[in-house]
Amino acid sequence: MILSDFIKAVGQLSDRRFLGVLGLGIGLTVALLVAFYAAFVILIGWLLPDSFSLPVIGEITWIDNALTIAGIPLMLLLSIFLMVPVASAFTGIFLDRIADAVEAQHYPYLPPARHIGFVEGLGDGLKFLGVIVGVNLVALIAYIAMPPLAPFLFWIVNGVLLGREYAQMVALRRRDAGGAAQFRNTHKATIFAAGVLMAVPLTIPVVNLLVPVLGAATFTHLYHRLNAHPSRTV
Repeated sequence: MILSDFIKAVGQLSDRRFLGVLGLGIGLTVALLVAFYAAFVILIGWLLPDSFSLPVIGEITWIDNALTIAGIPLMLLLSIFLMVPVASAFTGIFLDRIADAVEAQHYPYLPPARHIGFVEGLGDGLKFLGVIVGVNLVALIAYIAMPPLAPFLFWIVNGVLLGREYAQMVALRRRDAGGAAQFRNTHKATIFAAGVLMAVPLTIPVVNLLVPVLGAATFTHLYHRLNAHPSRTV
């Protein structure tokens, strides 16, 4: 079951190889958030004067400070959307480290996998990054138009995208491109469900920092479980 794959991934979080990638992911995410926040503060300072006067009320000097403080929860909200491309980028760049750690502990009998080189992984990650950002920008219209359904739409859209990316990258370590595509097509429903399982915690600030590592590990388990039992679909 997908949940058992996820539980195995969580159980290996203390692995130093997991912690190394997790540290890199947290560092990158925090750096991006700080950069966005700094840009937001600079933009506010540029757009708003230090003070201005209103009839009856008089001089106003606190608007820019208030907006700067309000930017903090805004950045936490932004982290939900930011972690989607971060998760996809880290899948391509650091997948091998996580998958190697999972296979060393749980599947030591397997022959060595084809390692995805840094350049290849970076290229794949950047290509998928463009897709996932573009799709989410289009989906943003639906999020705004139907606020009550926004979380569900977010999970569905990103469940499809993340599931496809994780499944593709994990399968390519053991198959050629045709074999990876066949694996995805054979297990579409399972891959989608696992992708949604990864997309849900992306909407929880702080918890979403774990998703890139847990996603790579979960899909490594899922691949080997389904590859050992090709007829299984859950």
